[in-house]
Amino acid sequence: MALSVGKRFVVAIDGPAAAGKGTIAKALSERFKFCYLDTGLLYRAVASKAIKGKDPTKVAKDFDKSLLSASDIRTADVARMASRVAKIPAVRAALFEFQREFSNQPCGTVLDGRDIGTVICPEADIKLFITASSETRAERRFQELRKTGHETNFNIVLSDIKERDERDSSRKEAPMKAAKDAYIIDTTNLNIRVSIETAISLVQSVLIKC
Repeated sequence: MALSVGKRFVVAIDGPAAAGKGTIAKALSERFKFCYLDTGLLYRAVASKAIKGKDPTKVAKDFDKSLLSASDIRTADVARMASRVAKIPAVRAALFEFQREFSNQPCGTVLDGRDIGTVICPEADIKLFITASSETRAERRFQELRKTGHETNFNIVLSDIKERDERDSSRKEAPMKAAKDAYIIDTTNLNIRVSIETAISLVQSVLIKC
């Protein structure tokens, strides 16, 4: 049975690309009836405009929620650009407020990204860091791209994954890392059902104390 806290309760989920954090975040949102925000889409939306020649800082400062539903924000090119614009301090500062405002909703919220537990919501009620080997993540992303008709190969995807990990973890502004009090879930050898059940169990163990 789903639980709804009826007050501010934040689940912060971080981790690298294709580790499964988005799938887990959506499952938690559905299970506990929490509002969900994929913060990576914010940077993808800004990136999609940057690719078209727009100033990413201006796009972030004047962020339009309708950009989140654009059809072109899930391409590999946008993903690469998103990692680059995320390194811009002014972009991060502009999107910080958007994310903080979202997390303050009384319905309970799940936010996933790369700096939620460390920067956006360091006071989150529970923090999860979802990870997996780069090879496993590349294979998952490769299969996703194939299903959606994108022409690529495994080695290119693996290279992209490793390059993005390096950019995200080495940037000066809000680098990707697990918060000191985060629960680590390594999905390398876990199927999605077990991964989700593990996350649900952790969240529920905190919820029952509220």
